[in-house]
Amino acid sequence: QLQLVESGGGLVQPGGSLRLSCAASGFTLDYYAIGWFRQAPGKEREGVSCISSRGGSTNYASSVKGRFTISRDNAKNTVYLQMNSLKPEDTAIYYCAARPRSWGTLFDDDYDYWGQGTQVTVSS
Repeated sequence: QLQLVESGGGLVQPGGSLRLSCAASGFTLDYYAIGWFRQAPGKEREGVSCISSRGGSTNYASSVKGRFTISRDNAKNTVYLQMNSLKPEDTAIYYCAARPRSWGTLFDDDYDYWGQGTQVTVSS
């Protein structure tokens, strides 16, 4: 059974950092591009970042560029999202998703497998 599990969310003060993890089970991530998405209350889900299957290509939404970094460790079957300089507007449920392609996109319709999400709250 293909499964993605996010972890690492929590409550953090503005300016703080969190690292999210997306661990895969039931399949190897080697052949999958991974995307991170988020959904805030009352808003549509938006693409945050994506990484190619080998990790050589990454992309970021303009709202997080320069603050977030996506990476992957295929040996651990895990993808990470390092989030620095967090802002209250980053508050959302964060999801990782996988698509059986070498390149990633920031469009949720392009992804086949989804995790259950992890809550990130940025507040003082």
